[in-house]
Amino acid sequence: MLPGMETMSALDASFLHVEDAVSHMHIGSVGIFEGPAPRQDTVLGAIAAKLHLVPRYRQRVRFPPLALARPIWVDDWHFHLDYHVRRTALPAPGGDEELRNLVGRVMAQKLDRSKPLWETWLAEGLGGGRWALVSKVHHCMVDGVSGTDLLSVVFDSERRSPPAEIPPPWEPAPEPSTPRIIGSALAHGAKIPYDGVRSLWATARAPSQAVGQAADIARAVTSLRTLLRPPAGTSLNGPIGPHRRWAWARGRLADVKAIRTEHGGTVNDVVLAVITRGFRDLLQARGEPVEGCVVRTMVPVSVRTPAERGTYNNKVSAMFADLPVSVADPVERLATVRAQMQDLKESHQAVAGSTLTSLGGFAPAMLLALAGRVATRTPQHAVNTVTTNVPGPQHAIYLAGHRMLEYFPFVPLGGHVRIGVAIVSYDGALNFGVTGDYETAPDIQVLCDGIEAGIEELLPQPAPRPSASRRGSRSPV
Repeated sequence: MLPGMETMSALDASFLHVEDAVSHMHIGSVGIFEGPAPRQDTVLGAIAAKLHLVPRYRQRVRFPPLALARPIWVDDWHFHLDYHVRRTALPAPGGDEELRNLVGRVMAQKLDRSKPLWETWLAEGLGGGRWALVSKVHHCMVDGVSGTDLLSVVFDSERRSPPAEIPPPWEPAPEPSTPRIIGSALAHGAKIPYDGVRSLWATARAPSQAVGQAADIARAVTSLRTLLRPPAGTSLNGPIGPHRRWAWARGRLADVKAIRTEHGGTVNDVVLAVITRGFRDLLQARGEPVEGCVVRTMVPVSVRTPAERGTYNNKVSAMFADLPVSVADPVERLATVRAQMQDLKESHQAVAGSTLTSLGGFAPAMLLALAGRVATRTPQHAVNTVTTNVPGPQHAIYLAGHRMLEYFPFVPLGGHVRIGVAIVSYDGALNFGVTGDYETAPDIQVLCDGIEAGIEELLPQPAPRPSASRRGSRSPV
């Protein structure tokens, strides 16, 4: 590969290829900060001081002619930071609803592919003397886990951070010519079979490990057969438009851990159980039957190894869970989710997804592009929604001396999925961001209210305090 060029992975490229006029594949976040809002040049300076640590943010995408190879990353000679860091103000009264409406509008706009695929919006005028930072970045650049890692680069862990070092001057690599891109693409394509042969040779040298991996994959593929049985049809699936609604639900990580201690399971099991309550309430509010019904969700899973922390490409696979919205009792609902997730883990379903994804490296880029476009136009009867849970920093972070009070995530919609849920933990909080199609999901607040109610109903009840008469009584002698 030529200097200043990097070929996009097959998975990263797929997030570009599935994007169309209504499905925009950028993830996002909303940080709410204590006020007053800093000056624009202060924010620009804080980001500029750290930008050299994430070089991808100064790179744009080049597509080889005729889709001869996967897209490549090249330095953007026309990069201007103030184009990507924008400022706006909320209309009066500047409440949470006005912020959520702004986020829906910002996230509905497709990123400009001729420039680095990210934007940050500073929104001032939020009630209570607060302001917000709305960030969006294309999924081909970074997945949710590594995206959270970026916070430790852009933000500070202390209010008064040490003086920033002067960043090194940035010199973009020369823009490669089209003939050089074609030549490099052909060379890269020729290298892929070699890598495959080398991988097979390594497998042959470790046959016992290969047998174990093959067994894991076989069990996982067997578990994936459940996707061939689509869940009952609901209003959660269908054609979507380009516009978005966005809402949030609040929780505390300590409450979720208390529920886990009381009823068993994992934090993720509790999260899925309370989301199940939210979808149950939503379907019932829409007048749809929930008896015998499940809501199938795709749960992205990070397959990033500890050695890969600090890299910013996508390392994700997925599992598929059936949320038991037909179960009315909250404890039984959690037990059902817990048992199902344990079965999915034992089936190594995420391992199969990761292995099948890696095989995408052998597919010609043109076929990958065509497959992605076909996928977005095919009714996705097998999946009703997507649920992604990302751990965030468990300490306060700051930007230009301002503490971030709350943090909420945004997940994109694709295909025929009309609602998606993202969860992120930050500084003791566990917050949910719900994305809905503007036309067909105007009631996502019902889902958010149900999530908060789901946490409340599972919390351990305090032991009853003895009455005054009992406290004053004495045992008979």
